[in-house]
Amino acid sequence: MSKPRVAVVFGGRNSEHAVSLMGAGSVLDAIDRTKYEVIPIGIAQDGRWVLAASDQRFAIESGELPVVDTSGAALALPSGDSSLVAYDPGSIPVELGSVDVVFPVMHGPFAEDGTIQGLLEMAGVRYVGSGVLASAVGMDKAHMKTVMAAAGLPTGRYVVVRDRDWRIGRECVLKEAEELGYPVFVKPARAGSSQGISKASDRAELEAAVEAARQHDPKVIIEAAIVGREIECAVLQSLGDEPATASMPGEVRVEGGQDFFDFEAKYYPDQMSLTVPADIPQETAEELRAMAVRAFEALECEGLARVDFFYTPEGQVIFNEINTMPGFTSLSVAPQLWAASGLSYPALVDRLVQLALSRSPGLR
Repeated sequence: MSKPRVAVVFGGRNSEHAVSLMGAGSVLDAIDRTKYEVIPIGIAQDGRWVLAASDQRFAIESGELPVVDTSGAALALPSGDSSLVAYDPGSIPVELGSVDVVFPVMHGPFAEDGTIQGLLEMAGVRYVGSGVLASAVGMDKAHMKTVMAAAGLPTGRYVVVRDRDWRIGRECVLKEAEELGYPVFVKPARAGSSQGISKASDRAELEAAVEAARQHDPKVIIEAAIVGREIECAVLQSLGDEPATASMPGEVRVEGGQDFFDFEAKYYPDQMSLTVPADIPQETAEELRAMAVRAFEALECEGLARVDFFYTPEGQVIFNEINTMPGFTSLSVAPQLWAASGLSYPALVDRLVQLALSRSPGLR
């Protein structure tokens, strides 16, 4: 019998392009080639799909971020058909055969936000991770917080700044944001990996921070600062009808001197530390795990997620955000949380592929 064909897709048209490649490199190293036939596929920054070049670089080298090498054959995934087609100008298209599962190791807009999930749904291809709705809502921090508050999870105070708000009512936006009290954190509403995030301690910094965030997304969210430790849980869907399970909680600390957990802290060496299990009371750890699963289920996630919380000095647990396709290098937080909980990185990759294979395409 032929082995299931798994297409590992990476790259994309957003500022998290390099982050995607770093995660895909780890997946490609870990996936069991005796069990699966693997096809690495890159999406270039201009949107082209290509077979990965043999010398495709996946890691940061000499401070240079990796990008998709577009020298490989161009690819198409016809709608309604799980077959890949390779084509080059002036050549007859060549069908490469069907794909059983797509593993989209992708982050940010036009990737993790329901767009690639919708494309795969239309093509009738199974894929790793959450569906269109959960991916879209999970990507939009404003809608995500609305859903989580409705599910009974405590969230911090925030202000949403839409494009029109900023263009015609900047003064009103600034006044509303200042009611949160300084400092505040300003973020693109639909971006990840701490791209475009700034901390603002006065009006001048606030205005500059909104402008910086708008370089990534015209929709911006301004959050009140929360004093507390950052505690994170990973959640994994169970095979069959059993409830999702949460990993042991872990505490993330910034070690590189940054004010918060920014891009460099996340992806450059020796900039952060992760303590698993987190040094918190056992009852708090169980509360965090239960809240992580509740967040996963409230968003109707599939596959995996990472849920981030703040643990205040008063002992309160506050929901921060959920990430439906968290950073996925072998050294990223979610895989490390599972490794500490007894599930190795290769086993985690295999579980996610098996989960995708077990679910039916279309409405569920």
